[in-house]
Amino acid sequence: MDKLDCMRTFAAVAAQSSFTGGARQVGISTKLASKYVARLEEQLGAQLLNRTTRKVTLTDTGRAYLERCLPLLDQFDELEDVVQLRQQELAGPVRITAPTGLGSRELVEALHPFQQAHPKVAVELVLSDRHLPILEEGVDLAIRFGALRDSTLVARKLCTMRRVVVASPEYLAAHGEPAEPEALATHNCLLLTTAPQPDVWAFGRGSGAGTITVGGSFRANSPRAVAHMAAGGLGIARCPYYTALPFLQDGRLQVLFEKQETDPITLYAVYPPSRHLTARIRALIDHLAAHFGPG
Repeated sequence: MDKLDCMRTFAAVAAQSSFTGGARQVGISTKLASKYVARLEEQLGAQLLNRTTRKVTLTDTGRAYLERCLPLLDQFDELEDVVQLRQQELAGPVRITAPTGLGSRELVEALHPFQQAHPKVAVELVLSDRHLPILEEGVDLAIRFGALRDSTLVARKLCTMRRVVVASPEYLAAHGEPAEPEALATHNCLLLTTAPQPDVWAFGRGSGAGTITVGGSFRANSPRAVAHMAAGGLGIARCPYYTALPFLQDGRLQVLFEKQETDPITLYAVYPPSRHLTARIRALIDHLAAHFGPG
């Protein structure tokens, strides 16, 4: 049982005030996390944590040990990075979470060349259309759209993406093509529930902007699902350009109101605040920024 593993586990349990949360953060079982901390306490001859059925708290000795423990862990990570950079070889695990639609195609395509270049980096991709709590889930990096909700996290902008209003030729032939955004009030609009206001669509109007309240018979938390429904002729959708692109290319969708498009959405790489980011995570963020940035 490596003392460094014990120290890392103790720091994670202390940060989460929970053996379960701490174990998840370092990627081990709760039982093993408890064993690591108990072993550390045995080696030190001191109790570091107060354990109750509801919460785990630091003892005075545990607090003092944690203050000295964290800089040592940071220094060790930095030392590993120096070695990796000198060898020009990155290694170790990276746990990433991302939206299902983006993660299942575009992000996988972005990760593929990175893993080919760095085969010793073990990527675990967790796809979810809800924002997973980064620290609680032991996530190293989250790929997210829109403004940062949690001010305790750090975000790096990767790119901006167009949002387009689209419909199939079949739907437009049957229901007519709306000449202005205001006409959407009489159409079946397909709603993306991950938007802050799914039924309010904004459009540019020269120097100003306006919003239209829309409604319809279908809503989903996946932009790809909304684009699929629109391609099938169900109604008019507003979605990120990348989800509509395959259908635009084969003619199953066409873009409406190109001169009045809504504001683009921003894609971010989000990670916990830290005095030190490992070389593999820094390299991966740089790679994603280069991959998504040009377009």
